[in-house]
Amino acid sequence: MNLSKEELLSVYRKMRTIRIFEDKLAELVMSGRLAGFLHLYAGQEAVAVGVCSHLEDGDFVTSNHRGHGHCIAKGVDLNAMMAELFGKSTGVCKGKGGSMHIADLDKGMLGANGIVGAGIPLATGAGLSAQVKENGGVAVAFFGDGATNQGQFHEALNIASIWKLPVVYVVENNLYGEATPYEFVTPVTDLADRAGSYAMPCAIADGMDFFDVYEKAGAAVERARSGGGPSLLECKTYRYYGHYVGDPLTYRTQEETDEVKSTRDPLDKFEKRAVEEGWLDADVLRTLDGEVAECVAAAVGWAEESPLPSDDDITADVYVNG
Repeated sequence: MNLSKEELLSVYRKMRTIRIFEDKLAELVMSGRLAGFLHLYAGQEAVAVGVCSHLEDGDFVTSNHRGHGHCIAKGVDLNAMMAELFGKSTGVCKGKGGSMHIADLDKGMLGANGIVGAGIPLATGAGLSAQVKENGGVAVAFFGDGATNQGQFHEALNIASIWKLPVVYVVENNLYGEATPYEFVTPVTDLADRAGSYAMPCAIADGMDFFDVYEKAGAAVERARSGGGPSLLECKTYRYYGHYVGDPLTYRTQEETDEVKSTRDPLDKFEKRAVEEGWLDADVLRTLDGEVAECVAAAVGWAEESPLPSDDDITADVYVNG
């Protein structure tokens, strides 16, 4: 394990930030303080942080409708994210993007996307750009299990393999595409097997275990960065909330969710190993938990107090020359 104590603390802080951020959003929506259609990432923290721990600001990430975790893992400012969700002018996209279109080009975050699988060809294009510029950049596409049945998934992997593009395709298999169990619509048990059609290396990671994701993502990112071409990484994970906030969850049982939370929670697994190995101290992590909660609460306050976009902002950023 090649992470320093400071790096491990940063990893834990990011995962805890994602969890508290998402839990707070659920609370805000259910209390009527925040409007909008939100898809929460809680439960999948180890995937975003495990992959993005290998990336730099100059590397690109594309996301899906469940994109808050990817943004936080890539380093997007928390206050600006929260303000964006509140539709405020101080948001990272000036309040015009909202949850499913949140982006920050300065951090290499090319955006969340409400269209299933739409980020996959975008990351492929970003990989082509890095290859042409010879800047050593890498592009990562995060997408769900349902996206592997979309045509653009297969077209993108095909061309990326032919051209040896520096792209890592990360499928977050959380077992359900909206309300449909993935095995109802997908004939293969392991989605990583689909890489074989394109002579592409693949790996399967326990998406609830940061260290497993980190190791396997590291190999894929290094392969891409060194000119070895693309990889497909399947992370078997689980979302704690429904497809969206307010989802009645008629397609899975509470017992199933409780069992995952009690035995496979990514934050608990990370802490257990880090403490047992003597890398981190549990008391330090509890202090960090409090600090993160304060940061998220402050972000909410800042977002609520921020101004709405003005009427003059309606056409801003629509046309290249204003």
